[in-house]
Amino acid sequence: MAEEVCPQCGGTGWRIIEREGASGAERCACAITSRIGEIEERAGIPPLYRQASLDNFLLPADNPTANRGLAGVLLMVRSYAREFPASGKPGLLLIGEPGTGKTHLAVAALRILISRGFEGVFFDYQNLLERIRSGYDAASGASDKEAFRAALDAEILLLDDVGAHRVTEWVEDTVTSIITYRCNHRKPVIATTNLPDPDAGFLVTERSAALPGQVEYRVTLGERIGMRARSRLFEMCRVVKMPNVEDYRIRKAR
Repeated sequence: MAEEVCPQCGGTGWRIIEREGASGAERCACAITSRIGEIEERAGIPPLYRQASLDNFLLPADNPTANRGLAGVLLMVRSYAREFPASGKPGLLLIGEPGTGKTHLAVAALRILISRGFEGVFFDYQNLLERIRSGYDAASGASDKEAFRAALDAEILLLDDVGAHRVTEWVEDTVTSIITYRCNHRKPVIATTNLPDPDAGFLVTERSAALPGQVEYRVTLGERIGMRARSRLFEMCRVVKMPNVEDYRIRKAR
């Protein structure tokens, strides 16, 4: 099948315009659309989330409280994307239980910023750490060797499921170096985490299901990634607490 040629520019990417009796050239909309598509392709967004947007984020119809809570979150994410890059806090941190829709919202925000011409990259937290560690192996591929550099240098870094890795000194040092570098160089991070943080309004203790009358302590974000990295994230990000709602994946599958 022959490739369709843009009728506005004839495939050149530029179109001639007339203004106040003078002619000139400006970028055609097809070139802008093509560039956005190329940026999205390079961003490494997983196939499951490539169509994620704020418009197709499903709010629960059968739970008014959950609906209001998530509608408020939706407004905050939309405000973040609209005002980016805000001078005070250029990043976004979504905190909440698994299945509340954090990744969908984070990718939706990133895609809005890409549509405005910014470039970004998606990394699953655990996969990124594994790739960075593999990069030290002489036999590893070029992409693994470049993973650490990409996490440092990307215009926008989306880091999904922060803290989903067992705690080691190497992990803490690596995460701290990435977050600190990006904070110091004003490079935004969009992050999601399932780990609670008391400063975000979460309780870190809960009643034990196994031992009535006892309480269990939940591992916090700071304990999992280190207090320095956690402090930097809070310094550079708008923090959004997700409400407790029905699992988003189940809701979406209906």
